[in-house]
Amino acid sequence: MRGSPLLLCVFSASCWVNLMPTAGDKIFHFGTCRVSMSMAEIRAGFTAIKADIVSIPRLLGGLELLEPLWSSLPISPQQSRDPIRTLSILSHPHSLHKLKPSDRCCITHQLFTFYVDKVFKHCRTEDSFVNRKISSIANSFLSARRKLGQCREQNNCVCGEESTEKFKQILANYEGLNVTSAAMKSLGELDILLDWMEKSR
Repeated sequence: MRGSPLLLCVFSASCWVNLMPTAGDKIFHFGTCRVSMSMAEIRAGFTAIKADIVSIPRLLGGLELLEPLWSSLPISPQQSRDPIRTLSILSHPHSLHKLKPSDRCCITHQLFTFYVDKVFKHCRTEDSFVNRKISSIANSFLSARRKLGQCREQNNCVCGEESTEKFKQILANYEGLNVTSAAMKSLGELDILLDWMEKSR
């Protein structure tokens, strides 16, 4: 039948597009911007980091002397590595969940940049396994930041007053601690960010 090769080609191309992103990736909508990420892989890496860090007190950058003070206190999963438990980097004083949908793109791009530039690079350890997991998560964040950056260049990712003030507060919380403590605290709260992203889909 005439024209069938063309139709087959179009159909094949359509199927190929529909298969993108790769299996296991999720599409996240941040305002008018869309980003695909392998959330399962990121969560698996984060879980591995939390499990391994328990036996690596040197990761706390010399803060292992604080352990007798807080080791007897109830520990939530996301706090299992935190040298300081009285401050939340991401949730104090306002939760990410209170942000308007229109502010999600901007704050997400800022948080990806925050984790890549200020958190992951200061969580290096002498354990190569942990370092590989951190690097893998960092690469995922870097890729997502690049995609959001492209969207922002098209004026589809505007930073409103609410997202700007929220990110300023996050930076203030971070800068209120020394670099190692702030990085470890932020790493321990990564699941807060991942939960928010998934609920914002």
